[in-house]
Amino acid sequence: MTAPQAAASETASILIVDDMEENLVALEAVLGSLGHVVRARSGEEALKAMLRQEFAVVLIDVLMPGMNGFETAANIKGLDQTKDVPIILLTGAAVDPNYAYRGYTVGAADFLIKPFDPWLLRTKVNVFLDLFRKNRQLVDQSDQLKRLLTADGGHPGVAPAAPAPADAATEPSYGTGHQNPTDAAEGSAPPEEPDRLSEVVGQLAQAELLLRDANGPGGADLADRIVELEQAVGRLMAQRET
Repeated sequence: MTAPQAAASETASILIVDDMEENLVALEAVLGSLGHVVRARSGEEALKAMLRQEFAVVLIDVLMPGMNGFETAANIKGLDQTKDVPIILLTGAAVDPNYAYRGYTVGAADFLIKPFDPWLLRTKVNVFLDLFRKNRQLVDQSDQLKRLLTADGGHPGVAPAAPAPADAATEPSYGTGHQNPTDAAEGSAPPEEPDRLSEVVGQLAQAELLLRDANGPGGADLADRIVELEQAVGRLMAQRET
């Protein structure tokens, strides 16, 4: 992974949504050391922020004027661009017993009652940050493998062949016992290699689809699939060198 790609994978932003300034200050103090914290004072402002940039997790206060926390969460889950972002709902101590149920029905991943334990909040948020980084790393690896396999028509590590001469008479002769280097290069690839490369590219496409849907324990299975793909690429490249 190159330096820019590694930096991108490590970037994780947290969105905190509350209409009370003192609550935003408290949340930022607790979470500021974990990642880049962005504030929003309303559900509408939160939705605009999420359409502008990518977030690893969003924390939303339930009791807000206008669009409340439940409505904000439902709108987030209703957009293709933001539907996979984990949501933690926050509410005060005098909470309706049905609030937690309502939160989970609109797609929230967790529900915390204020005043919350700072250590507990940091721990929960850190789980989503780690998952975000791992998924980004898997996406980067998948992209790198796809570029490797699809470069130059699906032949990894091989430079494009020079165009054929317009006049066959100008093609150099290599004499008896000498093989045309272009023919030698083409002959070195196993006949079945294009089909095998196509199969690996198909596996990468399937992994990409799974990565887009990953938002939980499936990350470990995806990592195993990426390892298998890397091994397959290594075997193909080793065959080309023999």
